[in-house]
Amino acid sequence: MLSGRTAIVTGAGQGVGQGIALALARHGAQVTLMGRTFEKVEATCKLIEERGGTALAVGGDVKQAGDLRACLDATLERFGGLQILVNNAQEVPLGSLFDVSDEMLEAGWNSGPLATFRMMKLCHPHLQGDGSIVNLASTAARRWDAANYGSYAAVKEAIRALSRAAASEWGAANIRTNVLLPHAKSPGLARWIEENPEESAAFIATIPMKRVGECEQDIGEVAAFLCSSAAGYISGQSIAVDGGQAYMP
Repeated sequence: MLSGRTAIVTGAGQGVGQGIALALARHGAQVTLMGRTFEKVEATCKLIEERGGTALAVGGDVKQAGDLRACLDATLERFGGLQILVNNAQEVPLGSLFDVSDEMLEAGWNSGPLATFRMMKLCHPHLQGDGSIVNLASTAARRWDAANYGSYAAVKEAIRALSRAAASEWGAANIRTNVLLPHAKSPGLARWIEENPEESAAFIATIPMKRVGECEQDIGEVAAFLCSSAAGYISGQSIAVDGGQAYMP
């Protein structure tokens, strides 16, 4: 499905990013894995290679513009081109409005919307003609109770707005841009479930399918589909991969 295509996935050392990278590689893509902790992306790289795929591990912080450029340069040097970009990395500013500091919100902004904005523009020249961008957002903005999630929802909604603009402005260049809003068994969600057992139980009870998604099989497969020719006329969409919980009008 993705044979001959090259992808960059940020935040690929664990969780959703790792699951997406594994799925893309399983469907034939060559994948550059970017993450702050090199040992984690290197482990993902080895896992892909053990499965017979091809991958490149690159250490870097998406909050640093120079690291984003270095990731793209390494990808072009190793694979010669780029057709897929997945912006997944995100620092999460959770807490009440009084508990979230300026520094926490700034880190959430810089790692999420700003990094997505920068990386999309950096990769644009290489994606023209047959490119696919998948950005990661959240259904946090659609929670029945926004308390303690407002800052996180704000940065994720900014990513959705930038993604819609990219789909509108770059569609003529045949660059498709879509957004995934997943519920997945990431380390962050596992920690939240452990630390908030009553809230998490109530949350999972509102999922019609009564389970949290698998990073590779559930989230990764949808990302791989969106990057394939089968989704060649899908762009500008926000797709909740969450077992039917969110209402996305």
